[in-house]
Amino acid sequence: MAAGSGPWTEPGAFEVAPGVHRIPLPLPNDGLHAVNVYAIESASGLVLVDSGWALREARELLASALGTLGHDLGDVRRFLVTHVHRDHYTLAVEVRRLFGARIALGEGERPNLEVIQEGRVTLAGQSMRAWGAEELHAKLRAAFGEGGASAAYESPDEWLTAAQRIDLGDRTLEVVPTPGHTRGHVVFVDRAAGLCFAGDHVLPHITPSIGFEPLRAELPLGDYLDSLRLVRSHPDLRLLPAHGPVAPSVHARVDELLAHHEDRLAKTLAAVRGGATTAFAAAHALGWTRREREFASLDLFNQLLATGETASHLDVLVVRGDLEVVDEDGVREYRLPPR
Repeated sequence: MAAGSGPWTEPGAFEVAPGVHRIPLPLPNDGLHAVNVYAIESASGLVLVDSGWALREARELLASALGTLGHDLGDVRRFLVTHVHRDHYTLAVEVRRLFGARIALGEGERPNLEVIQEGRVTLAGQSMRAWGAEELHAKLRAAFGEGGASAAYESPDEWLTAAQRIDLGDRTLEVVPTPGHTRGHVVFVDRAAGLCFAGDHVLPHITPSIGFEPLRAELPLGDYLDSLRLVRSHPDLRLLPAHGPVAPSVHARVDELLAHHEDRLAKTLAAVRGGATTAFAAAHALGWTRREREFASLDLFNQLLATGETASHLDVLVVRGDLEVVDEDGVREYRLPPR
């Protein structure tokens, strides 16, 4: 099927390059609406980059889309997963249980996957206390509980490492670690075909959440900015994102994302100058989404993401020397350094 003239979420299998088809799969109650799975017809068999969420509707639509290409779910030989979030990983686990496909995941995701499998996932109350967001933590606990083990997760068959080359017979993919969105996020680069399977690292219309995972990195935004610059150092490639339409240039979008975060850092610094001392207070002072929505208008989950994002920006400002941070009874308070 051609690239499609409707919205990027339209079901089907859309050819984006010879032997590569984009298959959007639905997400439940999610502002992202869909996740792109990329089917690669290679000499070594059918390979999928990412898998979708383990939902009946998603599995049925994936089977239907593969059927238009002359395949079924049993033909999938391998899943190459960009990161461990459930909309990318869990349908791969379900298909493996049914048909025996192999799963590969970045080595950096191992600690967080172990936490998920062992049922040690919580709402990060300690982090929310540090962010000055205990009020939000209480509301989240009342609404969602404290989490726990997920039967949707199992370990991969293979852990992928930096610069590893994946030989698919008639094409080779390079594994590029891109921590930030998660600690073990990777992208897959097909230099010969000029393609970058970017997962959530580079998205065409939005910037991904930073560090939303059980074991949060020390400086997730710093990691993300470094990863953007790393991808920018590669030759420019066609952007195959996990959410949104295919775009012609990875470089162009990376430049926009770097500029966006510099602007966000400036606005976060201004929030502290205006009197905000914690991540939670600064998040209230900032606008959210392209519509510059007020923090209070966001649902609880997105308030959590927004507070974590703000903390990430504040910590980068500390590393840059623009702010100082002190611990006040477990709460990180930010202030301007003496001049």
